[in-house]
Amino acid sequence: MDGVPILGPSTTAPRRLPVKPAILLTQPVVPSLETGLQAAYEIHRLYAAASPDALIDEVGPRIVGVVTGGSLGLKESVMRRLPALKIVAVSGVGTDAVDLPYANQRGIHVTTTPAVLTADVADQAIGLLIAVYRRLTEAERYVRAGQWGKAPLPLARRFSGKRVGIVGLGRVGRAIAVRAAAFGCPVSYTDLRAIPDVPYAFLPDIAALASHCDALVLAASADGAKPVVDAAVLDALGPDGVLINVARGRLVDEPELVRALDAGRIAGAGLDVFADEPAVPAALLGMDNVVVQPHRASATWETRDAMGEIVLANLRACLAGEHPPATVLA
Repeated sequence: MDGVPILGPSTTAPRRLPVKPAILLTQPVVPSLETGLQAAYEIHRLYAAASPDALIDEVGPRIVGVVTGGSLGLKESVMRRLPALKIVAVSGVGTDAVDLPYANQRGIHVTTTPAVLTADVADQAIGLLIAVYRRLTEAERYVRAGQWGKAPLPLARRFSGKRVGIVGLGRVGRAIAVRAAAFGCPVSYTDLRAIPDVPYAFLPDIAALASHCDALVLAASADGAKPVVDAAVLDALGPDGVLINVARGRLVDEPELVRALDAGRIAGAGLDVFADEPAVPAALLGMDNVVVQPHRASATWETRDAMGEIVLANLRACLAGEHPPATVLA
């Protein structure tokens, strides 16, 4: 077996330690995943390289796995330089930043970390709803700026009892619905088809849903998505309506959203995702009725540790010649 020669305790003949499989890491990970990767693999950190291009030139032929995030993914141009690549292990549920057709062509496994994000993403959606309705971030800025007692602060609005419409009633959508119902909110939804085992009203399309609710929450799983929230949907939501997006930034026509907020055609928005991350439309940053987050709905220690365990399981299975448990492709 190839490896590193060492001297055994009772002989001068060298024996060799097994060579660890080479893994390319595109971004920092939580300590638990870092520890697991270091124990089993030879790690090359693309994000820390003085010249990422030179690093790929040096180690690319030996890389059998890439660990990346849903937002960063892996482009075809990089995969082409990794001839031994067997798996792209995404720490997240999004694969729209991974070149899936090319990976499929090469027979490269693409895996994700499903299910474990559900509670955190649903919590984030409710948090954004409360933050927008109660103007929490605006009020915090008001206090930090020393304006309390010196300048007026507009009244907020109640969230409890608002009609919540959910786009996409998968795992996350259902978790949001349960949480919203606990606040006394009537819940309705749209999806590809009506779901028979839920107590929520189904509407056939997003425009109909928007006209039927006070807050529209995007929770659809939609890799490679095209905008579904356009001018017509925003107008259907109306001047008292709130838009929340914890799904994909590309689901929203961002220039139209800016125009709708600026003109008062909707009341506010809470956004965890954007079309061209990490870029955020500058106009949104100056709006007090908009709450923005840096795509961090799953950013808790509990969820990231659980995601790391799935990444390691996917790598172990693939590199042992088995089918990874959370594979999307191959």
